[in-house]
Formats: sequence, structure tokens, C-alpha cells
Amino acid sequence: MDAQLIAFTGVAAGMVALPGADFTVVVRNALASRTAGLATALGVAGGLLVHTALAVAGLAAVLVTMPVLFRTVQLLGGAYVLYLGLSALYAIRRRPSRDDSGPPSGTREDEPGRPAPREFGRALRQGFLTNALNPKAPVLFLSLLPQFVPHGQPPLPRTLLLAALVVVLALIWFPAVALLVDRLGRWLRRTRTARAIEGGSGVALTGLGLALVTGPLLR
Repeated sequence: MDAQLIAFTGVAAGMVALPGADFTVVVRNALASRTAGLATALGVAGGLLVHTALAVAGLAAVLVTMPVLFRTVQLLGGAYVLYLGLSALYAIRRRPSRDDSGPPSGTREDEPGRPAPREFGRALRQGFLTNALNPKAPVLFLSLLPQFVPHGQPPLPRTLLLAALVVVLALIWFPAVALLVDRLGRWLRRTRTARAIEGGSGVALTGLGLALVTGPLLR
């Protein structure tokens, strides 16, 4: 039994499940439909794949040691999260008043709960960019992965295993969140409830975006 691998699984699971911008975007899009939520979840996992691949390749070290490049990623990530937050707040204003038994806003009338194909791509892109532009992730993975490589063991195979484990955990957690939101869909998609959740998501994302854009350089 690999005690270090078990310990890493617990740490990584907590890290993946920790609520953040990616969690908020998955919940928000899952309110539109199950497909949009799952697409966002897959996008988040894709973003994690980028971070873990960079860490394994050692490129994350370059990013961390170059303040200008790191700050650029930080600003891009903050600006994108801020855009998502403001978009969510704006969507509340233009959400039409409708009976709670009607189809959710943003879905096709003939296929309730299922977005148009372009909505799948947009949700996938939102999940990917939200996670891939997270400036804290390179530092986190660069500092975390080496701690669980046993002394004397070749680092590449081990870090590849750890990186794959993080992505697998994301592929379990975020789709589970999307499916849970969809399961509670009838209640969550009621006009007042949806407005409250979308408003809370908008405020949270806007706050996170502002903190990244205006905050000091993360090190």
C-alpha cells in the first residue's frame, strides 16, 4: 500500500472540491441544462490537465520565476472571471418573467433542458478558460507534486501518475456537481431561485475577478 499516494489522493480531492470560480461556473451553467453543466465540468478538467502537464514538464517553474509573465496570466485570469461575473449579473436583468413550470431560460423549447450545439461549445470553453487562467494553479502544482515523489524514485513517472490522478478526481467531482444541480433542477430553475443563484454566482465571480486584477502579485 502506497501511503504517499493515498495521502496525495486526499489532498488532491480536497483541492479539487474546494469551491472557487470553476465550481461557481459549473453550478451556474448546470442551471441552464445538464449538458451545459457537464460541458463546463469537462472544460474545467481540461484546464487542470494543462496545469498538471505544465508542472510535469517543468514549465510552471518558468512561469513562477518570471514575475511579468506570471502577472500577465494573473491579469488575464482575473479579467475573464470578472467578465463571467458581470455577465451573470447582467443576465439577471434580462431574465424574462415566466411561469416556474416553463422551460429554463437559454434552452430550446422543443428540447427542454438541452442547449443548442453552440451552447455546448461555449460552456466547454468557459470551464476550460476559468481553470486554465487560474494564476494560483501553477504555484500549487509545482509545490505540491514533488512532495509526493518518494526519495530515490524517478520523478517523471510518479508526477505523471499524480497529475493523472488530479484530472481523474476533477472528472468525478465536477460532473457530479453538474448532475446534482440538474437533479434538483425543477426547484433550482424556478425564477426566484435561479435569479438568486445567478446573482450569488455573479457577485462571487466579480469579487474573485476584482481580487485578481487589483490584488498584489501572487507568489
